[in-house]
Amino acid sequence: MIDTDWIGVLMSHRSPEQSLLAGTLTTFRRRCGKPSCRCAAGDPHETPALRYTEGGRTKLITLAAADVGEVAAALARYQQARAALDAAAAEGVATLQSRLAARRAGSRA
Repeated sequence: MIDTDWIGVLMSHRSPEQSLLAGTLTTFRRRCGKPSCRCAAGDPHETPALRYTEGGRTKLITLAAADVGEVAAALARYQQARAALDAAAAEGVATLQSRLAARRAGSRA
């Protein structure tokens, strides 16, 4: 089993300004159906939303326009953290491969 206690420690020290979000920022465009509304003539209503996956299902959180900047920043922080984690994992694999190759070379001598 993988030790994931460090994730809880990492997240417990984050302020709301440092939160992470995984998902995609998207915009809904729809018509409300009222015949006198501007959307009936082709200019649909737009609503920002966060699309994310939970339990294998795509979920959606609609946002207020004021929340878009905060959500976009949290999505960017997630991408940066994921890139750093992927780089650290790749470095770990390279280190393991070097160590095993050195051990094998030493046992042949």
